[in-house]
Amino acid sequence: MIMKSLELSHFRNYDLLDMSFDKGTNILYGDNAQGKTNILEAIYVSATTKSHKGSRDKEMIQFGSTEAHIRTYLEKEELENRVDMHLRSSGSKGIAIDGKKIKKAAELLGLLNVVFFSPEDLSIIKNGPGERRRFVDMELCQLDSFYLYNLNHYNKIVNQRNKLLKDLTFHPDLKETLGIWDAQLVSFGSKIIERREVFTSQLNEMIVDIHKRLSGGKEELRIVYEPDVSIDDFEEKCRRNQEKDIRLKQTTTGPHRDDFSFLTGNVDIRKFGSQGQQRTAALSLKLAEIELVKKTARDNPVLLLDDVLSELDSSRQNYLLGSIGDIQTIITCTGLDEFINNRFEINKIFRVTNGSVKNEN
Repeated sequence: MIMKSLELSHFRNYDLLDMSFDKGTNILYGDNAQGKTNILEAIYVSATTKSHKGSRDKEMIQFGSTEAHIRTYLEKEELENRVDMHLRSSGSKGIAIDGKKIKKAAELLGLLNVVFFSPEDLSIIKNGPGERRRFVDMELCQLDSFYLYNLNHYNKIVNQRNKLLKDLTFHPDLKETLGIWDAQLVSFGSKIIERREVFTSQLNEMIVDIHKRLSGGKEELRIVYEPDVSIDDFEEKCRRNQEKDIRLKQTTTGPHRDDFSFLTGNVDIRKFGSQGQQRTAALSLKLAEIELVKKTARDNPVLLLDDVLSELDSSRQNYLLGSIGDIQTIITCTGLDEFINNRFEINKIFRVTNGSVKNEN
């Protein structure tokens, strides 16, 4: 699947925008804070219904407007799809595929798979576990509609259970209803744990060779899933921790507390790796993500690179650019020097200036 074109109306700093992409490499260049990342964000929203930044719908609507529109035209094997997204400052977003409204985000997911890589992702290894869970969730929600369904329900249950734990201070008689929430927590949470185990195994199949090449054969990287609780012990641990949860007024057991470690040999590079090791591991993780999407979706993702090259040394730049192959790629940068230096083939160049985009070739 490739993205043919993008139309925006009152999205971020764009009044109106209509741009067409090449199926190869597209460069968006210009000074900082001109709107380059906003274009990538709009593409990501049109593919996943969510912002890669975690922004709410109303935050993506242009200041002074009450709604925004994103329209994308996609093409696969000469068949075209149109995705329309209507963001509202109040109320839920509206989504339509080929003019037909859809009721659930799951109906959109998988139509266009995207891999988003930003400088923040280079810190995913050393940051807190929430960042690593978010990476896994963002990818799995694109690839697996059942995971999305289970994750949404699980998060709602955690929020409702936490609300109940706070309410127990004033209504202790509600304690007997905790068991009902625990049963649902275990039911949906167990499915999340099971899918994360499979996902970690699949990533490891891809990442070993990628990381060996990136590190010049010096290191072998392995991802280890660290679930907060096993499926077999989930129900019992919930019951054991009820009094603790009541005291803390929050749910302390479940996959919302999972983590993932990254090992070279027996060294956990989250804690003991150099910055260079951590960045190389993060790059390996993103490249493994691309390969996993290809294998799982049997289609190339659209690769969105948001000013990443400026954060990488020349060898890692070359490896990343050399790994793109036949993937449609949209890259933001402040200048074209890094591409000229790498003699990298550019199919289309856009200059972005204060919410205005000009095609330069």
